[in-house]
Amino acid sequence: MDRQALPAETAVIKLEDVVVSYREDVALRGVSLAVYQGELVGIMGPNGAGKTTILTLINGLGRLLRGKVYVLGHAFTRIYPHGLRRRIGYVPQTQNIDPRTPLSVREVVMIGRYGRLGLFRRPTSADWHAADRVLELVGMGHLATRPVGHLSGGEQQRVAIARALAQEPEILLLDEPTASLDRRARVEIMTLVSEIHRSRRLTTLMVTHEPKTAAAVCDRLILMKEGRIWAQGRPEEVMREQLLDLLYGGENIYVEYGRH
Repeated sequence: MDRQALPAETAVIKLEDVVVSYREDVALRGVSLAVYQGELVGIMGPNGAGKTTILTLINGLGRLLRGKVYVLGHAFTRIYPHGLRRRIGYVPQTQNIDPRTPLSVREVVMIGRYGRLGLFRRPTSADWHAADRVLELVGMGHLATRPVGHLSGGEQQRVAIARALAQEPEILLLDEPTASLDRRARVEIMTLVSEIHRSRRLTTLMVTHEPKTAAAVCDRLILMKEGRIWAQGRPEEVMREQLLDLLYGGENIYVEYGRH
């Protein structure tokens, strides 16, 4: 499937009255949402709010009880049309990688390239060059031959982003890309996500627990709780202390505005 340009006003991701449950637990309760081409949208809320479930549905997984999901003009089904999945890059939550893992940074990034190649095709020199380009983009070119299990948490997250970019997606999904990182690494990763989003003209949807940095880089924020959307809008419209206290049950959430 060739990449197709969509008008700027087109919703490339659209959820209509979506209900999802896992056994007795209802993860999403009548959620409706539209994400437009070129937006960088952050999803925030306490644990169990349904944030990751939204990413799962957009990525062609999960099971709908009710409602409709459209991605890049295609309706959600149990099996996405051929070629659609490679147009969606997904960065899951960080997992600690065993130092004994016998894969280099460059080889891990090439795994993402197989989304375009197909499982049974060998990468060409052009594919390896594509992997090298995204490694340079995320600032990891100098560590291309290092075992991936020998990297710091922030470095591993950069590699995960590069792996998703290697398939040249139009939509980028990130599930808590700064989880378990120190403050400096969190700021660096969020800044990197913003830079990649702008330079590659992506549509980006990111689950985050970082109010301060999310307010600085996102075009729009969606606040969720108990499977529902509480509020959405520009950061300055929704990042109010009283609203965040209600959302997070009184936890101390520090917010500071500022845009790059």
